Amino acid sequence: MNKDLLEAVKIYATRPHPELSALLLQKSKDQLIALFNDLLTGYINDRNSSSIRELVVVSISGYTHRDAKIGYNGYKQSSGIGGKPISCEVKPKNINTEDNKKRKSKSKHNGQGNFTDYTHKRIDKDLKENLNMLIAGFVDGELIFILEFPFNCKSFVERLKKQLKKRFPKGDKLGEYLRGANFSFKDYENCKSLKLIYLNKGSLEKNKPAFTKNFFGFLKKY
Repeated sequence: MNKDLLEAVKIYATRPHPELSALLLQKSKDQLIALFNDLLTGYINDRNSSSIRELVVVSISGYTHRDAKIGYNGYKQSSGIGGKPISCEVKPKNINTEDNKKRKSKSKHNGQGNFTDYTHKRIDKDLKENLNMLIAGFVDGELIFILEFPFNCKSFVERLKKQLKKRFPKGDKLGEYLRGANFSFKDYENCKSLKLIYLNKGSLEKNKPAFTKNFFGFLKKY
């Protein structure tokens, strides 16, 4: 971490905030730019939090971000007069190329996502909400693609229900959850309403090793 950023973070966390303002006013323009760049780099690549990646994806896709930890990630107004707002659920994956260098099995984008602590009750709620899914891929914090499709896409729902049925064949159990209901591009690629919202073609080509062959080929067609 940039030593100026480390100093600023420590002051912010331990001292009155006017002291941080006084510190920043002493910095040059170049120092402030370096500090801000380091802050964004660390935040957007954070392995333990996807909040800033969610914010970026929601905003670019035309939704308003919801700050709440519980609930859907964003919403937008329906085109119909007086219509119910349309919610979205974001699944952003970031691949760190330095981490990949240390692994025998490399992490790759295949349009995947995951629902944590899933239940039959939760999927029923999601189906009634009629929300949209936003699947996004980052490499080293750089946004490469965003795909959008309706949650109620048949093959996608079947994938989730199959995992739920295996975990809870007789229905939900109080206090128990399916820890990870996962999916990949193959589970929604045939959805008629699948849309490409964003694609950085130059970075896609540059980061080809971070994508599975089939998923890269799909994005390359655009």
